[in-house]
Amino acid sequence: MSATAAVLGKIGLPASIREIASRRWDVVIIGAGHNGLACATYLARAGRSVLVLESRERVGGACTIEEPFPGVLMSPCAYLAGLLHPLVVQELDLPRRGFVWTPAVNGLFVPFLDGSSIQLWDDDDRCEQEIRQFSPKEVEGWRAMSDVVRRLRDLLRPAAGMLNGDLDNNRRDAWIGDAPTQEQLEYLLTDDDEARSLLFDWSMAEFVERYLTDERLQSAYLGQGVIGTNASPFDTGTASIRFHHSSGRLGGMPSMWGYVKGGMGMVSFYFCDAAREAGAVVAAGVTVSRILPGGGVVLESGERITAPIVISNADPIRTLSLLENSADATWEKKVRSVPIQGCTVKLNVLLRELPNFTARPGILEPHHYGQINAPLTKSEWKASYAAARAGSLADHLWCELYFQSVHDASVVPAGMHTMSVFAQYVPYAFTSGSWEDRRNEVRALALRSVGRFCSNLEDAVVDAQVLGPPDIEQKVGLTGGHIFQGECLPAYMWNHRLSARTPMKGVYLCGACTYPGGSVIGINGRNAAMAVLRDLNGF
Repeated sequence: MSATAAVLGKIGLPASIREIASRRWDVVIIGAGHNGLACATYLARAGRSVLVLESRERVGGACTIEEPFPGVLMSPCAYLAGLLHPLVVQELDLPRRGFVWTPAVNGLFVPFLDGSSIQLWDDDDRCEQEIRQFSPKEVEGWRAMSDVVRRLRDLLRPAAGMLNGDLDNNRRDAWIGDAPTQEQLEYLLTDDDEARSLLFDWSMAEFVERYLTDERLQSAYLGQGVIGTNASPFDTGTASIRFHHSSGRLGGMPSMWGYVKGGMGMVSFYFCDAAREAGAVVAAGVTVSRILPGGGVVLESGERITAPIVISNADPIRTLSLLENSADATWEKKVRSVPIQGCTVKLNVLLRELPNFTARPGILEPHHYGQINAPLTKSEWKASYAAARAGSLADHLWCELYFQSVHDASVVPAGMHTMSVFAQYVPYAFTSGSWEDRRNEVRALALRSVGRFCSNLEDAVVDAQVLGPPDIEQKVGLTGGHIFQGECLPAYMWNHRLSARTPMKGVYLCGACTYPGGSVIGINGRNAAMAVLRDLNGF
């Protein structure tokens, strides 16, 4: 069993702070999130002395496991695996460590208020059959819409390039190593205007309206273009968010998402096991107060940790605060140009039974094994986004639901279920009242937004934990409560995203703010480690 999982990530101190500070380290990594731990593993395997400092008592950052209710284990922020990089899975030997995931082949279920519904299976033949029954005229458009995503993924992230970072650029996965420039991407896409528009230009609304005519089917997809993004599906570039979340190849299954046995936090716990096995030292409950470029860090308790290399897994705004007056002015301007205010509320819910959707009745049906959307109409999308931007709430939220307990009964007491709710849009700050004042209102709004499609939700809910953007900021340390350490729209992706390297001597980044972007990927940490090693080796 994972040593880190055995204590749910509460690993404590491996030695006294005085003893840790007495050593001279090659590398100090700030933050034991999954990317920081991946980075530590690669550097330690290369023979470097590596110290990882985590301010919280539990490792994993936004990808961890907690016990929000007695006897219930849940990942409070990260829910599903899909973009976790196959190369990192292989090199960190996750299967040997216990990594098991269940692909959510049942895809995305979307009920509608008129009593109809659709199951968008992750099997093309089954999905086409479902769409044919739902609206036969949409089949050709759906095929074309799916095909442009497939073409773009195969071009930028070819299956042949997943497990070798040294392949030539024509076959290499574009997520491995340094980011391609927009000019390089434009050149690759010269003969495919649709793929180019998907990557750089289209709003999610433009994308679905180009290929589909049924407004219900359009609305079923709209949320996939704004996941974790403080933008409307009618805003330019949001279709690229859909592509980003469809570009994974975990388990050799393109675009597939799934449930990790034990919960998503197990990924971070396995990474921590790998880092410590490689010789890295990981210390939890230790807060860094200052980065000394070229010299190490100063702890909140006053001790100095000496190291020529400091790698921050913290978000860039927090990293700026740790640099104090040492930050390069041009770099600071770029950091501050990236929007980092979150719009997501997450509910971790304990149920006595699964939701019974009136469009497809039953409390343990095929749709419970995939993901479920509580959709919005186009007018509701616009109202919800506008309300949050104005510091208030609309009548309904878009909600996506996940049921870990359906796949893994070990996370709950017998007869109970977990429901994770990912919902948008909420304001970071209300114009009237605070999150503490209005938390119960948000809870009721989210559950009502789901419950209007169900017959039993009110009675099924035992308890619910509500995490708005300020809660995510305080709990996980993500500035603005932004789950991706900054927006992933085209203006902030590829070579426009922050690099692992910074202008400050010996200072690097390895978190989701770096290329290739947000989600539980792990390749960000690997890319940072490779950059450090190249710089240390002089090439």
